[in-house]
Amino acid sequence: MIEIPSDLHKDLVPLAFLLGDWAGAGVHDFPGSEKCNFGQEVTFTHDGRDFLEYHSHTWVLDNDGNKVRPLETESGFWRIDADRKVEIVMTRDDGVVEIWYGELAKQKPQIDLVTDAVARTAASGPYSGGKRLYGYVHSDLMWVGEKSTPDVELRPYMSAHLKKVVTPEDVERWAKALPDDMPDDGIAFFK
Repeated sequence: MIEIPSDLHKDLVPLAFLLGDWAGAGVHDFPGSEKCNFGQEVTFTHDGRDFLEYHSHTWVLDNDGNKVRPLETESGFWRIDADRKVEIVMTRDDGVVEIWYGELAKQKPQIDLVTDAVARTAASGPYSGGKRLYGYVHSDLMWVGEKSTPDVELRPYMSAHLKKVVTPEDVERWAKALPDDMPDDGIAFFK
């Protein structure tokens, strides 16, 4: 279910499907890096201004699904204009800052992005740019990222399937929103 907070900046309503805490897993595979499964936690928040704040943490998973070590961390700010154009400023833990531009698809919650500018510190690895696709599918958030380096052409390198994290406060709020004429024994509800 997509909820639109009453204090969400009006320009951000098309991005409301991103709001909240998400968790899941995916696959990382890029030449020169270890191929692995990873876990991910993503948060999209707002404070009433005209942007969403974004944080993502990923970590390598072992064959049993246990955390082994951090993989990537990134944070940024997402904006959208009246023409459904999306812009993102993103900083990553490996010393890369990116400017992303893209568009929210018409009639569906899908965002296609491409890097417009990349700045790297001396400590960062080689990186030329990337593409990303985010989609809200059956109440889940899915994404795939592509990247290129001076030696590797643009190719997929990470993808993940994330589920919305439900808090006790969410459950309480939803329970209060249930109609008063609900059966009180639970079993009658399914008859």
